[in-house]
Amino acid sequence: MREKLTVIVPTYNEEKNIEACLKSLTFADEIIVVDSFSTDKTKDIALKFTDNFIEHEYVYSTKQKNWIIPKAKYKWILLVDADERVDEKLKNEILSVLENAPTFDAYWIRRRNFISGREIKHGAWGRDKVIRLFKRDRCRYEDKEVHGEIIVDGKTGKLKNKLIHYTYNNVDEYISKLIRYSVWGANQRYKEGWKGSLINVIFQPPFIFFKNYILYLGFLDGIDGFIVEILNSYYVLLKYIRLWEKTSKLK
Repeated sequence: MREKLTVIVPTYNEEKNIEACLKSLTFADEIIVVDSFSTDKTKDIALKFTDNFIEHEYVYSTKQKNWIIPKAKYKWILLVDADERVDEKLKNEILSVLENAPTFDAYWIRRRNFISGREIKHGAWGRDKVIRLFKRDRCRYEDKEVHGEIIVDGKTGKLKNKLIHYTYNNVDEYISKLIRYSVWGANQRYKEGWKGSLINVIFQPPFIFFKNYILYLGFLDGIDGFIVEILNSYYVLLKYIRLWEKTSKLK
């Protein structure tokens, strides 16, 4: 007998994404949308697919997810962001895993990342993987403001098929997110005891660019790969400038 599955989708002003996302998740036994008080049509669209639309104040991503996970009806959770899609191959693999007595407590899923409709196959995005299928009672997210991953109390496996991730429709969207993330990233580093330094401001951004664009073959994605890695380096620059600002009390 197949294990039943709860899908959790965090949202905030996702009217452009939420319908396509939820259409790809109709195979789930329960769908929960946890919303941060959207001001667009996200709620109206989501209610066409599920009655489990829960509004909760957003602090940061991992805190929101840790709050909603215990409220799932079933012990197996699939967590999907609104800009992600589960295609037929991944759906069938997930159902097969749940049908055949899962041997792991959580599963890594690689992602196919798109920007402006074009897939980025190399660089940092080409190596992207996340734990998204997991047991409710064996997993929690790290309490981090940004880039927090799931901590698994048990064994992890990996799925063969990939999650589709439509990251951004244009460069402006991506830059806006990087600016927000640089604030959270600096705050997290500060909590961890990092000190702002000129060395990090000068050397971390070019190091990240060299690693992702050269060592991880980001150049094979042409101009798209160059733009992505330049912007990722810009995020690192902003993060360490903000950390320096916090620790030096520069105004």
